[in-house]
Amino acid sequence: MNRRDFLLSGAAALAGSALVPALAQAHAAPLKKAVNLGMIKGPEGATILDRFKMARDAGFEGVELNLPDEKLSVEILQEARAKSGLEIAGIICTPHWSFPLSDPDPSKRERTVRGLQLALQQGGELGCKRVLLVPGVVNAQVNYAQCWERSVEGIKRCVETAEKSKCHIAIENVWNQFIMNPMEAARYVDTFQSPWVGWHFDIGNCVVYGWPEHWPQILGKRILNLHIKEFSRKKANEEGLRKGFSVELGEGDVNWPVLMQAVRDTGYTGFGIAEVGGGDAARLQFLSERMSKLMNG
Repeated sequence: MNRRDFLLSGAAALAGSALVPALAQAHAAPLKKAVNLGMIKGPEGATILDRFKMARDAGFEGVELNLPDEKLSVEILQEARAKSGLEIAGIICTPHWSFPLSDPDPSKRERTVRGLQLALQQGGELGCKRVLLVPGVVNAQVNYAQCWERSVEGIKRCVETAEKSKCHIAIENVWNQFIMNPMEAARYVDTFQSPWVGWHFDIGNCVVYGWPEHWPQILGKRILNLHIKEFSRKKANEEGLRKGFSVELGEGDVNWPVLMQAVRDTGYTGFGIAEVGGGDAARLQFLSERMSKLMNG
């Protein structure tokens, strides 16, 4: 082989190797779609199973639950999961807003510790791999350092339950004046030094603080689940902050192509869970189609 042929063959090899990541991304499995059970508005008298089937028929592959809930026994949910074929995509720990782990009252913090432990146990029984937790709230009575210290202490008490249940604790970014950028989020998760603590990345919630596409590169493998929702800065500025969420998916300020590429670059292969206004079968179908376009288009 002469020098010219060698250089040409080397260039071809380099070009081929450069195509490997692009081809892998092009053939990556699409992310799965899920919807919160509370978004599914079945007809009067609809059972939990009926609502699971509505989600399935609209094209969703999973359902997100709010647990613990006295009205939702593990047995009812196991039956709905088995007969619908849907997965339990995620669980939201129900007491974390009313009794945050940052509360000055230890008895209130204890309620969420117990609630999180129960949610993790139920998650394990249901085959769910992640429980969403709002870690705490910074306000006039609770400063940042207190929120950090108290929430870390409470979560550490639940890590053993997470490991036994094979169900992760997924911290969510919300409007709680606490952990408002991805650098803080990564540092917070790493504080636990446990594979059973990670991040639930809510896309719409962080638009008000910056740009969602900046988060995945920093969080990387810490991302355990995604909440899919939109936010419009224009509506927030003109009509009030929370009105920013009053816009359909794909019609706000989230740069979906760039964001989803950033998510795929982390190797994430899990669920995208809708957290928007729900409705009947037609509404669910619309959301399912819109999510497919934005997440995997």
